[in-house]
Amino acid sequence: MAQTDFIEQLRALGYAVEELGEGKVAFPYSIPTGVFADHQIRLGFTVPGDFPITPPSGPHMSPRLLPLQSGGTHPSGGIHDSPFGPEWEYWSRPIHNWNLTRMNVKVVLAHVWRLFDTQ
Repeated sequence: MAQTDFIEQLRALGYAVEELGEGKVAFPYSIPTGVFADHQIRLGFTVPGDFPITPPSGPHMSPRLLPLQSGGTHPSGGIHDSPFGPEWEYWSRPIHNWNLTRMNVKVVLAHVWRLFDTQ
């Protein structure tokens, strides 16, 4: 049910969602802001089984935008290989204070927007 809710919320916002199995979802995304503005990527998330209690972890994206760097912090650190596949990267960027938000997909996408805006 958690993944279904996440997907339904994305589709309600107009995104064409692809289910990749094992809780993974991806969709085409146009980066709205920052140095990558107007780049077309595939954005992905692993949806926790108890969403919306627990948010998805940081975003997965393809194609890769930044070099891998396991140490450090945003904007250049915490970039890892992704379990989504070799053409994907994972940005370790948890959503802080999730329990103080509306705990929905709009909050997740606002988090992604901030990540790109501060890149």
